[in-house]
Amino acid sequence: MNTKNNIFVTQPLLPPLEEFIPYLEKIWENKILTNGGPFHQQLEKALCEYLGVEYIALFTNATIALVTALQALRITGEVITTPYSFVATAHSLLWNGIKPVFVDIDPDTLNLDPTKIEAAITPNTTAIMPVHCYGHPCDVEAIQKIADVYNLKVIYDAAHAFGVKDEHGSVLNYGDLSVISFHATKVFNTFEGGAIVCPDAKTKQRIDHLKNFGIVDEVTVVAPGINGKMSEFNAAFGLLQLQHLDNAMQRRKVIDNYYREQLAAVSGIQCLGDAGEVIANYSYFPILVQPEYPMTRDALYAKFREQGIYARRYFYPLIADFPMYRGLPTSQHGNLPVAADAAAKVLCLPIHPALKQQDVELVIGVISAIP
Repeated sequence: MNTKNNIFVTQPLLPPLEEFIPYLEKIWENKILTNGGPFHQQLEKALCEYLGVEYIALFTNATIALVTALQALRITGEVITTPYSFVATAHSLLWNGIKPVFVDIDPDTLNLDPTKIEAAITPNTTAIMPVHCYGHPCDVEAIQKIADVYNLKVIYDAAHAFGVKDEHGSVLNYGDLSVISFHATKVFNTFEGGAIVCPDAKTKQRIDHLKNFGIVDEVTVVAPGINGKMSEFNAAFGLLQLQHLDNAMQRRKVIDNYYREQLAAVSGIQCLGDAGEVIANYSYFPILVQPEYPMTRDALYAKFREQGIYARRYFYPLIADFPMYRGLPTSQHGNLPVAADAAAKVLCLPIHPALKQQDVELVIGVISAIP
């Protein structure tokens, strides 16, 4: 395999090392490494301001945040969710002893299809967990209407939606809780990390207790919580990242626009709809390889690998196809035709701020070179 190009789908934003040194020196000086130290507190405040949200609880990663969000709202029974996501979405349900109920996705957005939700509701349904797939917002109004009618909670897996806004502001303000990811591959990262966006101080306090073993003080434990705290090192790196984020987002937007322009004329290559009126974060660039393209998605994927270009079949397989889920009645492909079709066609192209123009041209060249 030729790996000289080494073009990845996503790549962490890494500011100059010398900019991180003062943060490390401060941590060394104050000798506070974790447990809600000064950088942790500063990052929570900075993120609330940057994102336009009221309260944020930082976590060691978004998976623990999802698990804790479900616990914070005391979710039980069944939760309606999407099969077209990273597997952590459904894993968080199993960790809480909750049964995932999969419904199909919308063919245009690849988000949970609101028209399929009501038919999946049973007396055991307690919540809906949609995903803002690739950072494109769900139909939040339709989902909330259903939740209100059936008295269901809504927890958004917003791992991809950092910084995304609609006409009302941050999409992270929708639902009862939203969970974001700061994994190294995300538009904003803290190496590893995540957060829960909370609607009020009381909810944040409960979540802060749950992520610290349920501890309130030296002698008081109020819940069977977990260790989900973000360290001072991760928080400091996040504060530094914020200083460079707007430039990184702009570079992503340039790459996104160029891909769309150059691929528009390639028969059989479908780009998902652009952000339109939404303020996007350009976190991923998925294409769907349609039957009229002269090779299959998997053949194109292999062709990329031969060139050292690490495009990704994201999301493939469906969550519903993994062993711990495929026995569920709602996991059958007959119940999920749109999701199954998308999983068989999707390929996410490299997009990150360090991607050079010649690399973008190479990616386009591989797609355009008809065999």
